[in-house]
Amino acid sequence: MSPKTRNLIEINLAALLWGGTALFAKLIELPVGHIIFGRSLMAALALALFLRLTGRRLALRSVRDAGMLALTGALMGAHWLTYFQAIKVSSVAVGIIAIHTYPILTILLEPLFRRERLQWTDGALGVAVLAGVAILVPEFHLRSALGRGVLWGVVSAVFFALRNLLTRPYARRYPGSLVLFYQVLVITVLLLPYALGHPARASNAAFSRMVLLGVVFTALPHALFTSGHAHLKAKTASLVAALLPVYGSLLAVWVLGEIPAVRTVVGGLIVVGVVVVETVRSLRSDRKSPPPPEAPAVW
Repeated sequence: MSPKTRNLIEINLAALLWGGTALFAKLIELPVGHIIFGRSLMAALALALFLRLTGRRLALRSVRDAGMLALTGALMGAHWLTYFQAIKVSSVAVGIIAIHTYPILTILLEPLFRRERLQWTDGALGVAVLAGVAILVPEFHLRSALGRGVLWGVVSAVFFALRNLLTRPYARRYPGSLVLFYQVLVITVLLLPYALGHPARASNAAFSRMVLLGVVFTALPHALFTSGHAHLKAKTASLVAALLPVYGSLLAVWVLGEIPAVRTVVGGLIVVGVVVVETVRSLRSDRKSPPPPEAPAVW
């Protein structure tokens, strides 16, 4: 199995598990800040145990690396907070749909990081993803719950795109599990004052779901997603991960009994179609020529 094929499998598994995270914003009856604090804490503990059992060192190569991982951790924390807020004020579907404006944001931002020119085919694929997402959204008014949910989701997409672009170089230098460990550790530390200043009592069910969210639906898929960037461009990984609305909708049917509307199916088919096109195009380009050297990031 080639490194690129392995990374594509990792990204798809991550999207499948990640599709279930949105459900926990509704299933856990706690404020968003407490949910994200618990999520990051559980993920940090799970990853620390995994790193210890596998004998991986926690040391980083430089202070610069530590600083950049701290920055990407803060960006991921902002992404999580705004994403769950989008779901809290609107619905699971709205949150998942809005966050998936991030592929086109990634496509627009990546040339700046890689010092490349934007290709028209990349822009066309990004617009196609955006069109699929737009079909899923029935209406948009800023004064409505739906409008606020979309707005929070788009803000979350900006944080997510930036986190992915800045994280990519470190997926080549460090194991994905180590990168994620430092990122969730940063989120835990940043939210600790809030958690201590605003104590909340969690039921046994809420605590169990928090553990499930942090370990199975966070530590594992985020580690897979980070590792999947090692031999894929960020735009490819982002478009493959656009399967998340499809996976999330299927999980919502199974767990919550939510049957998707016809427009949801149509939009999902467009998103999946774009993912297939980008995946095939990326694999063919790599057969014709070796992957280009990693361009220096614009910090």
